[in-house]
Amino acid sequence: MYLAVDIGGTKTLVALFSKRGRVLRRHKFKTSWQKERFVRDLMRVLGGFTKFKLTGVVVAVPGVVQKNCSIRLGNRDWGTFSLVNELSGLFDCPIYFENDANLASVYESQKLPGKTVFLTFSTGIGGGIAERGRILPESDDFEPGHKIYPFGGKKLEWEDIAASSALEKAFHVDSATDLRGKKTMMEIAERVYLGIPDIVSKHQPDTIILGGPLGKIFNLYVKFLPKVEGVRYRRPRRPLESVIYGCYLFGKNQK
Repeated sequence: MYLAVDIGGTKTLVALFSKRGRVLRRHKFKTSWQKERFVRDLMRVLGGFTKFKLTGVVVAVPGVVQKNCSIRLGNRDWGTFSLVNELSGLFDCPIYFENDANLASVYESQKLPGKTVFLTFSTGIGGGIAERGRILPESDDFEPGHKIYPFGGKKLEWEDIAASSALEKAFHVDSATDLRGKKTMMEIAERVYLGIPDIVSKHQPDTIILGGPLGKIFNLYVKFLPKVEGVRYRRPRRPLESVIYGCYLFGKNQK
């Protein structure tokens, strides 16, 4: 069995997978803004999975991972820290840390031809680049959400324009998945498209997958996205669970 841990900017999801990729158990909890509280909550939840014989644990992080141990969460002012000692004390198996968008790209690209760029529009905007389930080296420094673009008379980071959290604030809704209406979808497409030409120019993908909460409403706004020659837009196979399934595949593929 494999344990997937998806640390999100808002919530953390833990899922237990069978060897064949079926989710056996899952637990979700709010990601605290206090590091000590978050670590305590995480250890409490993970303690409930120690009775299972695990082949591997894969932890998805919304930020930078260094040397498979030290992590920096993108939307938390916690600096660089490590969870290796805490997790090693719970589990007697290999433990892997990887960027969450990279892991989502592993799952979403596995059945697609050519190069895939996966973009997650959530608390921020993350990205991963993969080919047939394999993370490509160019994904290591791929941080599309922090690129600056002019919008509304200001210069803002792309994630402050098009992330789900930014859309919820702009349109005064609790969840971006609730957004509806032609005018709204046209504006979402405008915001989403801002960063795409730079991505296409630099990475030349065959497919761009738009994930996170915006993946749930993909069919509503994709018709308003300007087409890019040679590039396909796709909805994720699992808009809100690409990461945990990527965790499973990543763990399974380790030798």
